[in-house]
Amino acid sequence: MTQKPSDFTDSELKLVNQSLMERYGHAVSLQVADAELQLGGEDDPLSECPTLYWEERGAHFVIFKIGDSRYMTQFFYNEATQFGTGKSIFDNLGDCVITLLQVQSDHERQMQGVRSGMTATDFDDYDGPLVV
Repeated sequence: MTQKPSDFTDSELKLVNQSLMERYGHAVSLQVADAELQLGGEDDPLSECPTLYWEERGAHFVIFKIGDSRYMTQFFYNEATQFGTGKSIFDNLGDCVITLLQVQSDHERQMQGVRSGMTATDFDDYDGPLVV
């Protein structure tokens, strides 16, 4: 195993907590943990990384600190449904959190059938709202 990155600082924790408060409108239980990640190829050893974890609205979120100002993140619903942000490594924790929350929010809306930019031509059998 390689050397573990430094733990999340108080200012990093405050930044994440503030972002979660803004997103959800209430305090979210943020848990600090450690995770072992294989940061390189299959033959690379596991690296122990400080990790932030929280659950909200049926989703689980993790942010891994893989070095000084280097973060990886994902959200998941269960072992089979894990999602990234499209960016493998962030060098700014604020960008990391905001991107993670936005991607999950977009995914949540998509799961509910809300798609931006749709018009009536996108619906094959749509006859308008039911008038009672």
